[in-house]
Amino acid sequence: MSGKAVRWLWLAGLVAAMACGCGYRVAGKADLLPKNIKTIAIPPFGNATTRHRLSERLSAALTREFISRTRYQIVADPEQADAVLTGSVLRYSAYPVLYDQATGRASGVQVYVGLDLTLRERATGAVLFNRSNWEIRERYEISVDPSAYLEESDLAMARLSSYVARTVVAAILENF
Repeated sequence: MSGKAVRWLWLAGLVAAMACGCGYRVAGKADLLPKNIKTIAIPPFGNATTRHRLSERLSAALTREFISRTRYQIVADPEQADAVLTGSVLRYSAYPVLYDQATGRASGVQVYVGLDLTLRERATGAVLFNRSNWEIRERYEISVDPSAYLEESDLAMARLSSYVARTVVAAILENF
């Protein structure tokens, strides 16, 4: 067999292999929930922490994330849903991890949120997703300039809630 024929065979084999696919998929695109699930209710989470409104922010962020990223309709009444996502915020802690050397003020904060989550099919009671004692971490920067300083706690909680929602929805969809 000539060198040219070998190259053509090799190229044809490569094209065939690519056409068959390799089994990999883009992360965040899987949906391993049963096909009969079309609506999800996300009631307000319980909150065992002293962090004001964190559970409400998380429920709202999860609702937005499911709406923007999935095919599921979010409904307010759990009795009208095919599945219900319940949860509790068990722990919240935040502490400085970076300091500005010039001022001695904190410039970076590490936040931990501990959650219990369960997604249950309403009709059968079957657990579709469960994660107990799930710890999610996020770090954010804060301003060290006193003239530019503004209360960043609300912004940080909004970013944290969005991050937690993205993480939770990905875990549920991919059954991770």
